[in-house]
Amino acid sequence: MKHAARGHNGLLRANCKETTLKHILAALVAIGLALGLVAVEAAEIKIGFIDIQRLQRESAPAERASKQLEKEFAPRLQELQRRENQIKTLQAQIEKEAMTMSESDRRAKEQELARTTLDFQRMQREYREDLNLRRNQELASLFERANKVVKQIAEAEKFDLIVQEAVYRSPGIDITDKVLKALAESK
Repeated sequence: MKHAARGHNGLLRANCKETTLKHILAALVAIGLALGLVAVEAAEIKIGFIDIQRLQRESAPAERASKQLEKEFAPRLQELQRRENQIKTLQAQIEKEAMTMSESDRRAKEQELARTTLDFQRMQREYREDLNLRRNQELASLFERANKVVKQIAEAEKFDLIVQEAVYRSPGIDITDKVLKALAESK
């Protein structure tokens, strides 16, 4: 018990040291940024912002990919729905006829229901995994195209920095609409 308490105190000391180091590092980063801002203030910089979530939702390639995925996975989704209805029907049949069925018939139906349910769950899991894999492939393709468009816009309009995430941004630096338009124009 005494040994366990000593180990716990050691963890507390290690966590305190780690927290202290994190605070020191954060302070150094803040000082560095402040000094950097003073140096940058003399030179004009042009910053842009892109809303990745909007690109995923609103871009023409994202909409095409979404429709393609729906079309590609529709037969499997319909099969899953058919299997789910089959399970519900079998379950209702067992509940309805439980009193009039022989013990062996009831047990056979329950085993069939269990097998069908397991098969349905396996198919459902495979469907989700395959859909997520394809969605991730399409998103990777979208981001690759979007990055090319962003670089073209940045070079053409002489941006120094374009960010994708920010705690706050002025609407004046948001170039998402330009990227959406360029993606819609490119095939």
